[in-house]
Amino acid sequence: MLKTDHDPYASLEASDPTSPQEVLAAENVSLRLLLTQAKLSAETLLEQAGIDAKEREAADKLQKLILEELHHRIKNTLATVGAIASQSLRNASSMKDAQHAIEGRLLALGRAHDLLLQARWTGADLRNIVHGATEPFDNPDKPRFSVQGPDVQIASGAVIAIAMTLNELCTNTTKFGALSVSAGRVAISWTVDEPASRLHFTWKEQDGPPVAAPTRQSFGTRLIETLGRQLKGAVKLTYEPSGFVYFLDVPLLSLES
Repeated sequence: MLKTDHDPYASLEASDPTSPQEVLAAENVSLRLLLTQAKLSAETLLEQAGIDAKEREAADKLQKLILEELHHRIKNTLATVGAIASQSLRNASSMKDAQHAIEGRLLALGRAHDLLLQARWTGADLRNIVHGATEPFDNPDKPRFSVQGPDVQIASGAVIAIAMTLNELCTNTTKFGALSVSAGRVAISWTVDEPASRLHFTWKEQDGPPVAAPTRQSFGTRLIETLGRQLKGAVKLTYEPSGFVYFLDVPLLSLES
């Protein structure tokens, strides 16, 4: 066998076109690409995290606002319920009368809240408030209420006051007024005084028994007047022989805010 100085591994190295330097350079390029991609991915993740953080902050603020508003409304409702209960008990001639008075007023309060819930507490149309308050006292086969007036949007804060006022008027007319007899009717109407920015609301009873002014002021009457003042309006109660008349003159601003 002939002896040679040729290194068999040298031929393998020479036949490999990629040198260690080239391999290292390629790895550096790949590493730079990976780092660039990682940087872009990190920036995207940070941006998304920032958006999420803002959304969470906004959601937390909204939740806090909703809870504060709910707490405020619950306190107002409980105060209203407390006043209804105490005043109804104080002015009732018997526990049975007190029970009926409290139940009727709480039902009216519940109907007003139902109306607000349907409107998502943004308010309600005056016509819907009137129909919601008078429906339990009406006869669908022989309607006893006539309702006439333009569309007027009422803010949530005023809906309760108007609904409770109408409930008192309905209760009183059923017991003592026009609706205490079969021929009795109630005409409900309202107009808007655009130049003065005021609403004129009228409840007029007709074809009922003869009317006389009461000798003492009941809780229902005080409630009606108080609710009118709550809306910064002027309330006028007229006991005409032909029928009782309730008139409310109220600023539109009190109904819309």
